[in-house]
Amino acid sequence: MSLNNDIRYKLSRLNVLEKIIAVNLVVYVFALFLKLNWFELPSNLSNFVVKPWAIITYAFVHYDFFHILFNMLWLYVIGRMFLNLFSAKMALNIYFLGAMSGGLLFMICYTLFPSIFGANSNLVGASAAVRALLIFLCAYMPNQEVRFFVFNIKLWYVGLAIVILDILGVFTGINNPEIGNAGGNLAHLGGALLGYFYAKRLLKGDDIGKGFEHLVDLFVNMFKPSKKGPLKTVHKNKSKVGGYTKADFNEFNNQKKIDVILDKISKSGYDSLTAEEKEFLFRAGK
Repeated sequence: MSLNNDIRYKLSRLNVLEKIIAVNLVVYVFALFLKLNWFELPSNLSNFVVKPWAIITYAFVHYDFFHILFNMLWLYVIGRMFLNLFSAKMALNIYFLGAMSGGLLFMICYTLFPSIFGANSNLVGASAAVRALLIFLCAYMPNQEVRFFVFNIKLWYVGLAIVILDILGVFTGINNPEIGNAGGNLAHLGGALLGYFYAKRLLKGDDIGKGFEHLVDLFVNMFKPSKKGPLKTVHKNKSKVGGYTKADFNEFNNQKKIDVILDKISKSGYDSLTAEEKEFLFRAGK
C-alpha cells in the first residue's frame, strides 16, 4: 500500500469528530508559518461583514500549542462519549452551532460594551464548539456519573464547574487583560448556552439543529453530481424497539431499556425513535 493510500485509509477510519481534530492539526501547522487573519473572527461587526465565513473558520485556528492540545484532547474524550449515544450529524450540528453561538456572543458583547471589553480583538480556537458538546451531555443526562480520579461525579456537577470557571474567566480578563482572556471565555459561555438549550429542547422531542443540517445538506448537494435511480419505499417497523418485540422489551429492567434505546440512537439517530421511546427516554432522564 502506497503512503498516499495508507493515509487515505487511516483517515477513512476516523469518526467525524476525529476528522475535525485532523483538520485542526493541519491548520495549526499552517499557522506556524502564516498569520491566518482572514480566518480569525473580529470583535468589530463592520469588520465581520467583509468576512462572514469567520464565524466558523475561527474555530479551526490555533496559534498556541497548549491551546490546541487541550482543545483537541477535550474534543477526543467528549467525542467518544457523544458518538456512543448520538449520531455523527447531531455531533456536527452541535459543534458548528456552538462555534457560531460563541462567536456571536463574543461580537455582541464587544460591540455593546466596548468600554468594558475593549475594541479590535480577534477570536480564535475551538473552545466554544467543544464547550457546546460538553454542556449538551451534561444537560441531556445530568445524573450520569463519570469517573474522576478515585470517585464518581455526576455530569451536571462537571458542567456547573466549567460554566462557573468561564464566568470567573470573563471577569478576570476584564480586570487583568494581561493574564486573562475575557473574549475567549465569552465564547465559551456562548457555546455552553447553545449546548444546554439544544439538550433541553431535544429532551422535549425538538431537534433544533435540523434547520442547520438541512442548510448544510443543501449546500453540499449543490456540488454533487445528480444521480437518479429507482425510488425505494422504506417501511419502519413500529412494533419493535431496537430489534426486540415490544413484549420482550417490556420484560427488560429500566437500565436495559435505556441501553437498547441509546443503541438505536447511535445506529439510526434520534429521529428514528418512536414517540413512545422518546417519552420513555425523557422520563428516565429526569
